[in-house]
Amino acid sequence: MTGWTHHRGKAVALPVEGIDTDQLIPARFMSRPRAAGYGDFLLHDLRFDADGTPDLDFPLNRPEAAGASILVTRRNFGGGSSREAAVYALADFGFRAVIAPSFGDIFAANAVNNGLLPARVTPAAAETLLEILERAPARMEIDLEACSVAVAGGGEEHAFTLDDAMREKLVNGWDDIDLTRRHAPALDAWRRGLKTDRPWLWPGGGTG
Repeated sequence: MTGWTHHRGKAVALPVEGIDTDQLIPARFMSRPRAAGYGDFLLHDLRFDADGTPDLDFPLNRPEAAGASILVTRRNFGGGSSREAAVYALADFGFRAVIAPSFGDIFAANAVNNGLLPARVTPAAAETLLEILERAPARMEIDLEACSVAVAGGGEEHAFTLDDAMREKLVNGWDDIDLTRRHAPALDAWRRGLKTDRPWLWPGGGTG
């Protein structure tokens, strides 16, 4: 996974509350190998009618949404089941960031582990950005170091919140294992000290 600090891309509005992981990718599509891509199935049952015809009124199906890499939506995005495939679908569709007032906790963790930013803004900021995007397509700039999102060209700018460990993982392209490895010297020192203080915990009295 490649780390990043800045992203500039087209944003699309999804003015819906409570989009859960079952909606992000229905379970019947999850047997597909990840290598084959999950992007076609993102929000499938909202984007397509029962006969497979695209709903041309759905935001992600509109021509101006083509190539969007930033999704702006409403609260409680990514709740529901813990399926990581929901993040795969967003990433494979081309999204690098989702901006919303709140996220499912497991979804947010899965997102960061796959390089996708879950940027939490205030409800007022989300509504302002949604209104801008409803009027006309816009490009937005995300600064991970400053934790800010701005409409490109000097427009609206808003702060977002992100756990420090999550931000560090995104900036460096790390997953949970990489984050733990960063503490390897301290862990080794602790282990050596434990062997000295409590040798009976190791076979051979801590001599191995």
